[in-house]
Amino acid sequence: MAAGAPDPAALARELRAAVAADERQERENAAKLRALRQRVPSYQDFRNIVLASHLKPLEKKDKMGERRNVLWNPCAAHGKAPQASDVEIPQELGQLPRTSAEFYRDWRRCLKSGKDKYQLLLELGGEALGRIFQADLGFGLLGEFLTVLAENICREDRDAILQILQSLSGTKRFGLNVDLLSESEQESSRELFRKLQCVSRDGRTTGPAGCGAERETRLTDTGLQKETEERMVMELMKSYRVN
Repeated sequence: MAAGAPDPAALARELRAAVAADERQERENAAKLRALRQRVPSYQDFRNIVLASHLKPLEKKDKMGERRNVLWNPCAAHGKAPQASDVEIPQELGQLPRTSAEFYRDWRRCLKSGKDKYQLLLELGGEALGRIFQADLGFGLLGEFLTVLAENICREDRDAILQILQSLSGTKRFGLNVDLLSESEQESSRELFRKLQCVSRDGRTTGPAGCGAERETRLTDTGLQKETEERMVMELMKSYRVN
């Protein structure tokens, strides 16, 4: 193979991952619409329908009395060997995910702690996350993002977190994802914005004060920046329906 030429095996894996992500998105969207039409009584019922969207009913040819080596629910069998058609899962992150399929893979299988997931969100940043999830933000991910951010937020990460929240609010069906947040996820959202507001009120260290006109200009710029950021926080709170 010539130097610099694409690896066919890697391209094939990426294609399979992209196809699997598209199929999953289409399947979950159909389940969401079906649950809404059925007017399920609770959020938990809605969630169960979406999480079980990959399951298929048994057909007449299926013999329940016969021993079959079939994994009926591969999503629930974390400790069993993957099926041959499954996308390969890396043992550790070699590079940042570039597609929604790669992100799902890394988020679900490779990152075990909240701190690791927090670092991934920060390393990707708002622009990359907005691009990855431009078509749709997978079911349940928004709530997980808000929980991870609320539990690990640091003062120095404030700007990055605001950019992440702003980019996610621009993804398709964002309003529906907000509607589907569980009570604990809604509380995480409120806690995250409370912490963002506390950081804003505490202010920032802007370096040693100058003198005369230079100091006055710096204070004016800092005041304008703070006002802009506070306005941004308030707008995001409306988008995320935080009172």
